[in-house]
Amino acid sequence: MTARVAARITQVVAQAAAQERAPVTFRHVYLTIQGLPGSRCVFTEVIGVPVSKTGLLDMYRTMVRIRIFEEDVYSEWKAGGVPGQVHLYSGEEAVAAGVIAHLNVDDYVVSTHRGHGHVLAKGADTKKMMAEVFGRVDGYCQGKGGTMHMADSERGILGTNGIVGASLPIATGVGVKCQLAGRGQVCVCFFGDGASNRGTFHESLDLASVWNLPVIYVCENNSYAMSTHVNEHTCCEQIADRAVGYGMPGVAVDGNDIQAVYEAAGVAIERARNGGGPYLLECMTWRHHGHFTADPAYYRDPEEHAERLKTDPIARCQNFLLAEGLATAAELDRIQTEVVAEMDEALDFARNSPWPDEDQVATGVYSE
Repeated sequence: MTARVAARITQVVAQAAAQERAPVTFRHVYLTIQGLPGSRCVFTEVIGVPVSKTGLLDMYRTMVRIRIFEEDVYSEWKAGGVPGQVHLYSGEEAVAAGVIAHLNVDDYVVSTHRGHGHVLAKGADTKKMMAEVFGRVDGYCQGKGGTMHMADSERGILGTNGIVGASLPIATGVGVKCQLAGRGQVCVCFFGDGASNRGTFHESLDLASVWNLPVIYVCENNSYAMSTHVNEHTCCEQIADRAVGYGMPGVAVDGNDIQAVYEAAGVAIERARNGGGPYLLECMTWRHHGHFTADPAYYRDPEEHAERLKTDPIARCQNFLLAEGLATAAELDRIQTEVVAEMDEALDFARNSPWPDEDQVATGVYSE
């Protein structure tokens, strides 16, 4: 551990104690990102509650549901069935599954342009989701929002959105609502590594810390802000390092390890729920596709991409379940079969849903 990292740990813990917040227990260690030779990344071992067998199988199912949904959408897009472009979540499933597994129905999630995984993990209806992606009237927004504008307030899903960094101030405002309600609710805010350089990131984290808001800021660091590598747009060793400037814990974990994400998120969410204030959790992950469906991602090193694909979170979880005797191959195959059937129904529902009428173009846009 370097003196710089040790000093930052001491400073964050001291700040938390001074403000009478819940204690934070964590230890920084240098690790190499699995599959990325030459990388030196500060990860954090967080002492949290390990996931149970049932919980791990539930999260495995969630990841499989996200992957199959996304790959079905990609296939439909290539066939011309999905209008516009889609930002696919394939490869990042452990982040959504591991974090949202701790949330209650009345907790909140604010998402991004790459938000299908968050929405699915929070319990959204796959048929309504697929219909919205197809632009059909039976979708969550009657087909007028599309892939980047899905919301379900009854499940605490406050929307995906197409503005980089827009989730941050929205979630901070929701944190005020949670605090005033006094019911122990929390808000999880997802954003990407590129969004961490927006002014909204710094403004939101600062205000959340000043007001001690129950918001967990989850950075999904997939190494690229569109086509720009994180080393070219961010000077700090980890985005989580920035937390120290706002007096909150900042923790980086392997975002393709479902158990690491689950344990780290559990600490952050429990702390926020009990009045401990905001938390910055950085999950190092990798998107399997380009920034959007038509992006061939020529800017990525093919060798690096091939190596990072070996860290696939679903395959890693599957291998662990089988190696530890927590599931049989037949059980995992059954989950896959059930999810495929669910997504086939969602596809049929979307294809058979009508297009919105032209005379409804302004409905829901202006107040009545």
